[in-house]
Amino acid sequence: MIPWNRFVEIVSAHRRFVLTTHVRPDGDALGSELAMAEILKSLGKDVLACNAFAVPPNLQFLDPEKRLAQLGVDVAAEKLVDREVLMILDTSAWAQLGEMGEVIQNFPGLKVVVDHHKSEDDLGAEVFKDVEAEATGRLVVEAADRLGVPLTPQIAEPAFVALTTDTGWFRFASTTAETLRLAARLAGAGAVADRLYKELYENDSHGRLRLIGRALDHTRTELDGRLIHTWLSIEDFREVGAIPADSEDIINMTLAVGGTEAAVILVEQPEGGFKISFRSRCRMDCSRVAEQFGGGGHAKAAGAMLKEPLDAARRKVLDAVRAAMENR
Repeated sequence: MIPWNRFVEIVSAHRRFVLTTHVRPDGDALGSELAMAEILKSLGKDVLACNAFAVPPNLQFLDPEKRLAQLGVDVAAEKLVDREVLMILDTSAWAQLGEMGEVIQNFPGLKVVVDHHKSEDDLGAEVFKDVEAEATGRLVVEAADRLGVPLTPQIAEPAFVALTTDTGWFRFASTTAETLRLAARLAGAGAVADRLYKELYENDSHGRLRLIGRALDHTRTELDGRLIHTWLSIEDFREVGAIPADSEDIINMTLAVGGTEAAVILVEQPEGGFKISFRSRCRMDCSRVAEQFGGGGHAKAAGAMLKEPLDAARRKVLDAVRAAMENR
């Protein structure tokens, strides 16, 4: 149970806030950050949203007014130390914070985490977490309710994106009757579902379309089709004209193969190493597998980073996944 009374106490007692979220952001990360910023601003707070990345092209529609600042480009780290509260949304892991990690370590004020992931590092923060929540976006709406802030279109739209992206537009097992009730409430408050769906899923570049083809061409199955895995290299991105954000959600496409119980994708990063994503439709706990490589997440979806060449990374990861599936 989240101690919302304490959260309200923190917000009421402070005026200057800085918000941040994880690198390689998804809709839940940016949607939650933008919705929380609007909630705090509606209470008269001085709010700065600052991240260790530029907003990826596929999510720029969420921030047409360019409210999300990039650390070291739009805002210098030393400009953040006079903020009273630093709020971290949709992650509890140092590895996911990029250059904001150093800012968080040295921040002299109060630190707060609002998150729904099982895995957790000690960020030196007060934690407001519900691992049963399907998205951090739900927790942001709950925060608005506890703070007495009515939902406006400016809050509802990014919160709706947060909710829908982390549930795969309501097709993941995390979707419940409460999820759909919340979605209806957000739609009633101004989130336009068909427009947001088009922005999220019908606005691909030709490069992303070709990248999807590369990933599907690389797929291999094991364990009588129960395990499917694939990979993408820097060369794949370069040859098809794709950008890093174009690999988002590709792993979920591999789950369309009948009989699949677990899926893995390894995506080479520009700075080296591989981002690994895990999905499970069986008793395998993805978060526990990811933790073996310094990552984390949920039981059904998790991720990690591995600084290894492809062959070594693939061998280690698949060995861990096979073992987890065999121990189901």
